[in-house]
Order: sequence, then structure tokens, then C-alpha cells
Amino acid sequence: MRVAVAGTFGPLHDGHRTLFEHALRFGEDAVVVALTSDELAVETRHEPRPIPSLEERTRLVTDALGDLDRWDREIEIRTLETEDGIATDEPSIDALVVSPETAPELEGINEQRRERGFEPLSGIVAPYVFADDGERISSTRIVNGEIDEHGRVLGED
Repeated sequence: MRVAVAGTFGPLHDGHRTLFEHALRFGEDAVVVALTSDELAVETRHEPRPIPSLEERTRLVTDALGDLDRWDREIEIRTLETEDGIATDEPSIDALVVSPETAPELEGINEQRRERGFEPLSGIVAPYVFADDGERISSTRIVNGEIDEHGRVLGED
């Protein structure tokens, strides 16, 4: 199975690592990681916040994948120029790793794939990863100084 996972991945955190682990576990034929371009990363933010450059995010994702890959998978990192890009445009992708938050988007993606004559994607839903305070780990919370990349609450003694 050729599995894709897409996102901004910046700053990188344990929730992202869980997405990568799922992609690696199921991506027997290959894992494609699509990183949003710098422009798309800014466009798709629900709230304005600093985002590391594509170059920095690519380096961090490559390092994380190297640490997590127990299966010696073929890994390809691509730049995502449009929001659904690789998922709707790449016929060789079999499955997409998503979070519970983004899982509903799979229906629209598969509709676009069918219109193009592609097989629909299977969805692999990776669970949320929670911080020590019971709230979901997110890049926004990290940027706001609430938690670190592993979900440890900051500023508490």
C-alpha cells in the first residue's frame, strides 16, 4: 500500500509523529509526505502564527521519519502547493493518514478522485495525542508557549 500524509508540520510535535508512525506502519509500498509550501502554510492557517520555513520543516520531518521508521520504508517528501494536491492528483496513492479533525475531508477528496477516474483512498485515522493537561497537542499551543512538542505544560512550577 502506498500511503500519504500531508500537513504543515511546524512546529513539529508528538501528534505529527503519530501521523508519521501510522503512515510508516501501513505504507508497505511507499510513504509520501506532502509538506505545505510556505505560501500554502500561511493561507491555510485558521489563526495567524509563525511557521518555520519549508526548508526547516523538511529537515525536521526527515529527521523524525528516520527516527520512527522501523520498517525501512521508501519515503518521498514532496511540496504541497494546493490544499488537496497529492490526495486528489496522485493516482498511485492508496491511503491517506488523517487526524480525527480532518477525517471528514476524505469524502470530498474521494469525490474528486472519482471524477478524475482514480480509485478512492482508504482513510487511516491516527488518534489525537494529548498533552499532560488533557488537551490536544497542537502547533498553535506550542507557539503560544502553553506546551512543548511532547505535551508537557510550560510555565507551571
